[in-house]
Amino acid sequence: MHVEEVILKYALINAVQHGGKANPKAVIGKVLGENPELRPRAREIIPLVNEIVNRVNSMGEGEQREKLMEIYPEFFEARKGKKEEKKGLPPLPKAEKGKVVTRFAPNPDGAFHLGNARAAILSHEYARRYGGKFILRFDDTDPKVKRPEPVFYDWIIEDLKWLGFRIDEIHCASDRLEIYYRYAEELLRMGKAYVCTCRPEDFKKLRDEGRACPHRELPPEVQLREWKKMLNGEYREGEAVVRIKTDLSHPNPAVRDWPALRIIDNPDHPRTGNKYRVWPLYNFASAIDDHELGVTHIFRGQEHAENETRQRYLYSYFGWEYPATVHHGRLSIEGVILSKSKTRRGIEEGRYLGWDDPRLGTIRALRRRGIRPEAIKEVIIEVGLKRSDTTISWDNLAAINRKLVDPVANRYFFVADPIPMYITGYEEEFTARVPLHPDHPERGYRELKFVPGKPLYVSKDDLELLGKSEYIRLKDLFNVKILEVSEEGIRAEFDSIEYEKAREHRWHMIHWVPEGKPCEVLVPEGDELITRKGLIEKDADVKVDEVVQFERFGFVRIDEVGERVVAIFAHK
Repeated sequence: MHVEEVILKYALINAVQHGGKANPKAVIGKVLGENPELRPRAREIIPLVNEIVNRVNSMGEGEQREKLMEIYPEFFEARKGKKEEKKGLPPLPKAEKGKVVTRFAPNPDGAFHLGNARAAILSHEYARRYGGKFILRFDDTDPKVKRPEPVFYDWIIEDLKWLGFRIDEIHCASDRLEIYYRYAEELLRMGKAYVCTCRPEDFKKLRDEGRACPHRELPPEVQLREWKKMLNGEYREGEAVVRIKTDLSHPNPAVRDWPALRIIDNPDHPRTGNKYRVWPLYNFASAIDDHELGVTHIFRGQEHAENETRQRYLYSYFGWEYPATVHHGRLSIEGVILSKSKTRRGIEEGRYLGWDDPRLGTIRALRRRGIRPEAIKEVIIEVGLKRSDTTISWDNLAAINRKLVDPVANRYFFVADPIPMYITGYEEEFTARVPLHPDHPERGYRELKFVPGKPLYVSKDDLELLGKSEYIRLKDLFNVKILEVSEEGIRAEFDSIEYEKAREHRWHMIHWVPEGKPCEVLVPEGDELITRKGLIEKDADVKVDEVVQFERFGFVRIDEVGERVVAIFAHK
């Protein structure tokens, strides 16, 4: 096989395997790795690889597959016999069919994001696998520091349902304060908790030294009187707190006599207003509810291991069995912000468009960007139960999503920063019939009409390519000779219609539109949001929320349709 044919074969294989975009370095590695006799010619071969990869990347994915089938059909035959290995979750410890109960307990103080999704998806997947129950419990008992907002209750439910969750029960911790009060009083009667009225700095000093608070051993009847004072307003915020008795010599000072309930003056809670002034802290409310709701398995981040140590004291005092706990590491995604506080600050400062800004890692932002729920679920399951922190690469998420959207996304031409091209030498109208999807002709065709004397438009991105090429193929139209190139316009002359001639001479192929409709594509690049303005095919039948492919540009989700089309860039 001639060296150029070898390069073309590997470039096409790499493109077909990676969503239509071949990587020159990977192709060079394959060419030289599997053909060692070519290594002495590496300096000559590398520029040739770059040229052929550019040509391959300018083809549509359907065209790439057709060409690969023509020159190397063995690739597809080998793929047919190869079964894709399905990654899944390991068996769940201490799980019985029909008896598994899991819960997801988000704080509705911000939008649900990819980091939260790990615990949620694991909880839901295992509940469904074992025919059990999945509970959504809103952890909304911090009306001061992590203040819940009504909209986030609705959004979290909506996001979970979009991800394919079936929610068996929904509870709000703020609706359950009387339950927490009942257990607090029981612990005070048992002598397992006490009301501490020390100044915070004094208690911290005692705790760090492993010494008891002076209120610790007061009799239960005194503790209950102090408790009533907390409830009826005799103590103000910060003046009294209920603490759980633990081991004062515990090696971790944070575990020693940890706080269970505290006073918040004027909480103005979105669900209960100012009805309650004594509020449970996370460990107390969470531990009580896990028992009350019958939770059998808890999925939580490794950073919460200390919380389990605290909560086990309650379970021991009440004689309960602690749920099986599965700890996992934190999850992040390259270059994407997950922090609620940073997101909120960015929105307040006007740097982000909202909680669904496509630069963010919220589920709403990923959805707006065109990421499918199945892709999010697959990437979480792929990470599995690792205890170490994991960073997902955007490329990995995009590759999974590409497999899902490629078969269903219709194709259209989008010309960014359009430049007119004036073509002479062809005096008849010519209608290009272009399939909506190269693999599904049954979906129909788009018709793009060339009219003599009228310009068509090409992308400024192709200006350098046009300046270096004497001939070019206008995709699905005809071949032209380039006469003059400038940013004001391009002059060209009709050469021939046949695609075979362009292929034989290896002429580059570019896309184009005749008269088009204004279109903007918002492209997230790190913390920047770039707007690419251009033209989409005038009669493109695109709908809001649809994912389509702008050929040679990438997959996008349609965000607005009106006098102009606005799309959000997903990935190549």
